[in-house]
Amino acid sequence: MRRQKFLVVLSAGLVMGMVTVLASPKKPRRIANGMWGGQHIQMSVANGSATIEYDCANGTISGPLRIDSRGRFTLLGKHMREHGGPVRLGEDSEGVPARYTGWTDGKTMKLTVTLIETKTEAGTFELTRGNPGRVFKCR
Repeated sequence: MRRQKFLVVLSAGLVMGMVTVLASPKKPRRIANGMWGGQHIQMSVANGSATIEYDCANGTISGPLRIDSRGRFTLLGKHMREHGGPVRLGEDSEGVPARYTGWTDGKTMKLTVTLIETKTEAGTFELTRGNPGRVFKCR
């Protein structure tokens, strides 16, 4: 009889422990701080935001830079095209709204940039953490 009571209490404790673990919200992960780079892209992540340099463009992502449990993310920011030569009078310096989507495992990242208003894909890039990237700026 004592053994049965012990098993019932033990089972109840295990079930409650499992429910607590499964029900508790997981702390959201974030894209790691530091330099991320690849062909035609360089991204600097610090303090929950990111600045991006591309060939003939730049962008920003305001934080927080959360990723889900599978490493996926959808973030909003700005994208600004660049060109060689001086900035023209009345030229847009604010950029356009952009959606940054992708995946990361903390070491590598796949990033797709889509301009929201026109639904135009500005590019898909593969980045590696700690890599300074290789960007060819317009001159």
